[in-house]
Formats: sequence, C-alpha cells, structure tokens
Amino acid sequence: MAELEALIRTVPDFPEPGIQFRDLTPLMGDAAALAATVEALVAPFRAERVELVAGMEARGFVFGALAAAALHAGFVPLRKPGKLPAAVERVSYALEYGTATLEVHRDALAHGRRVLLVDDVLATGGTAAASVELLERLGATLVGLAFVLELEALKGRARLPGRRVHRVLAL
Repeated sequence: MAELEALIRTVPDFPEPGIQFRDLTPLMGDAAALAATVEALVAPFRAERVELVAGMEARGFVFGALAAAALHAGFVPLRKPGKLPAAVERVSYALEYGTATLEVHRDALAHGRRVLLVDDVLATGGTAAASVELLERLGATLVGLAFVLELEALKGRARLPGRRVHRVLAL
C-alpha cells in the first residue's frame, strides 16, 4: 500500500485557499497501481452480489466504472446538474468549500437493486451522504461504500452512520 500512497500528490490551496487537495491522477496513470487499487477497492464486495456500481462525478466515474467491470456489474453515474437527458432525481448538499448538487436518472435502478457506491476520496462525507440519500430515495439496496482514499482527520465516516465503509488508503 505504501507504493500506492506514494503516487498520491498533495496540491495546496486547491480549489480554495486552505484546502489540501489529494490528486490521484499519478496513481491513475500507473497501470499496475491502478489495477491493484481497483482490486483492493472491490475485494470486500465480491461476495455481495453487487448489481450496480454508482460513481459520483467526476473521479468517481473512473473508479466506479472500473469497479463495475471488475464486479461484472452495471454502472450508474451520479452527475452534476444539467448533464443527464431524461427525468432526474436530485440532491443538493454542502461541501468543505461550498455547495453542490448531484442528479441521477429516475429510471437508473429498479427498487431493491444491490448497489455499491464508489468515489475517489472520503473527506467530510457530504458528497457520500448525499449520494446515499439519492440512491435510497430511488429504492436502492446499498451494500456499501468504497473509497480509494479516506482523509481520516476530516471525519467523513461520521456522516455515514451504520453504513459499511471500505477504503483502500488512509491519510
């Protein structure tokens, strides 16, 4: 895991002053590291009969789609407003440095579908909590949440009480 952690770059003051952005693009650019990361991301969920993986825009698309392929599951994108062409369900939420909204097609998943939620980083937990709300509003059975990196000092896991949360790396 130290090899993977070494591929995470910290960018100070992005996107706002005071934010220490964790950039996973060097990890994503290394084929062996990316493969190891995806395997570590999905390993705890292989026996869970995951039918769909949902990923948040934008880096959640990368890891979510790869996780879906590894689990032989479909992929559901959770998008920024105005990007989906059919009827949507939406949720707005607070970020560490502002507010945001996510949308999903209302017909993206049938009631009871077994869904794994995937994103790159668990920070304050706002995006993850909003995504859980959105998926469950549509009737998903959430089997867990998986993150490449958890920033433990920001205590995002506390916003996901009673949820199965898995992370590959922690800082």
